[in-house]
Amino acid sequence: MTNTLDTNAVAKWLTPHVDGVSGPLEAVKFSQGQSNPTYLLKTPARDYVLRRKPPGVLLKSAHAVEREFRVQKALAGSAVPVAQMHALCEDDSVIGSAFYVMEAVQGRVFAEPTLPDLAPAERHAVMSEMNRVLAAIHDVDIAAAGLSDYGPEGNYYARQIGRWSKQYEASQTADIPDMTALIDWLQSNIPAEDGQRTLVHGDYRIDNLLFAPSEPRIAAVLDWELSTIGHPYADLAAVIMQWSMPQGAEGRGLAGVDRAAHGLMSDEEFIAAYCARRGLAGIDGFGFYLAFCFFRMGAILQGVLKRALDGNASSPEQAKRLGAYVPEFARAGLSAARTV
Repeated sequence: MTNTLDTNAVAKWLTPHVDGVSGPLEAVKFSQGQSNPTYLLKTPARDYVLRRKPPGVLLKSAHAVEREFRVQKALAGSAVPVAQMHALCEDDSVIGSAFYVMEAVQGRVFAEPTLPDLAPAERHAVMSEMNRVLAAIHDVDIAAAGLSDYGPEGNYYARQIGRWSKQYEASQTADIPDMTALIDWLQSNIPAEDGQRTLVHGDYRIDNLLFAPSEPRIAAVLDWELSTIGHPYADLAAVIMQWSMPQGAEGRGLAGVDRAAHGLMSDEEFIAAYCARRGLAGIDGFGFYLAFCFFRMGAILQGVLKRALDGNASSPEQAKRLGAYVPEFARAGLSAARTV
């Protein structure tokens, strides 16, 4: 597999589809990200970002750049900061897969939730902003935004557990008894619907947020591939799940960190602030939502591993390392289930 981009083909397609584009065009691939390869497009006039589906045989409904384009275009001008969408190409013959081009937003990406380069007060401000924007995503008027049909009706968790169970089985490379037990438990403990049907990001975490260069303000929420209409607590629990992971490049978590000493919000503070912003009295049975997030991330990482073994991963070696975490996510999911 090659991660190179046919810049001549991209430039030829962009010229009639995006005002002001002219060659020559240079593409630089971003190193982060395992799913949809992303490139900085440099032109004499301005820079853009191109995001494409990866080459190779893909699982059904995976790598939906068309959906990413649609939801970000729908959120333009809303309380949710997103990059400006310029053009979507659904013609695979141009570069071999669908792609879209968007504004290149200037800002900072924090790879680690420990925020080591910031002072304690700045860390708290960054986490508070992360909380504010998460609540804003869930408060989007989906009808007014034209997103009512962006996800099916019905129980979000039943739908998601069914989807990711099938994708996990389709990409399974070894027997993991804890993953099987977790899937069985989730299927037997789906909460009754509570009337909340909102936009959900699907992969909301610190490294998918672009912050303004010199202030604790989110300039753009990135990576909308897993977004849909569903239940908001899945996004909230995904943040808490991420923080439970080990520190460092692979885990990117806060396990073992004295958060109060470092100006970092606790899980309880983050959940309470979210509830206050959305006018909620609290969240019952949070362990289910946390278990669900561990399961879904385990299934996603299993797909990442399978793509690496098949030679279709964006960053093969990192993909294999991440895939090795699947059993740990399964164990953590079962542990969260026991807290319900």
